[in-house]
Amino acid sequence: MRVKTGTIRHRRHKKIRKLAKGYRGMRHSTFKKANEAVMKAGQHAYIDRRKKKRVFRALWIIRLNAAVREHGVSYSRFIKAITDKKIGLNRKVLSELAIHEPEVFKKIVETATK
Repeated sequence: MRVKTGTIRHRRHKKIRKLAKGYRGMRHSTFKKANEAVMKAGQHAYIDRRKKKRVFRALWIIRLNAAVREHGVSYSRFIKAITDKKIGLNRKVLSELAIHEPEVFKKIVETATK
């Protein structure tokens, strides 16, 4: 006697359609189109989890460049000065300081560029 795939297939299709909730047109209701959409969404999610790290680093660098130029220093000279003085703050922390604690950031710039 063979096993019929009725309930198993129904469960699998239901799972995919649940993942495709909110998609437009047939992509949220039809299994075939929903499956394509969910697989493509998964690919984008995978790629963008890695891209996110690059994008944020670029944002921190842009913010830092703008902040140090207010103190008359270029970004590259500032980073060189920081590494030479062995100040162990990364770009994320420095950009947060530049936004939220401008006085502290000013002290860091002065210390690095003495």
